[in-house]
Amino acid sequence: MTRRQTFWRYTAFQVPGWAITAYGGWWLHQSLEVPVWIASSLLVVWVIKDYALFPFLRSAYELDHRLPIEQMIETYGYATEPLSPTGYIRIRGELWRARTTEDNPAITRGAPVKVTGVDGTTLLVKSVVARQSST
Repeated sequence: MTRRQTFWRYTAFQVPGWAITAYGGWWLHQSLEVPVWIASSLLVVWVIKDYALFPFLRSAYELDHRLPIEQMIETYGYATEPLSPTGYIRIRGELWRARTTEDNPAITRGAPVKVTGVDGTTLLVKSVVARQSST
């Protein structure tokens, strides 16, 4: 998904909130006799807030059609027990069953690993010399 598509997807999800805010501003003006400029500035501030948050929320609106376990490929973690050839690793605070790739020797406890593939619900990993990302 391109950045432009992500932006428009994010915008479409904000429209209901803008409609509610506009209605709230109208209600404030009609019921409590709040000046029009204050009631309308409520909507303007709300829209500015939504677009200011977009850079922080962009990844949540990007579509990824891979299975959740396939999204783990290319991530880094560490072995919570020796992998010879199977064991458990920790990635993003979660414990995953893992197996070393056939060409790699056993991986020691605490060693950094990189996910290279998946086999069912088991992650295929290889040892890395230095952890490049603490995920």
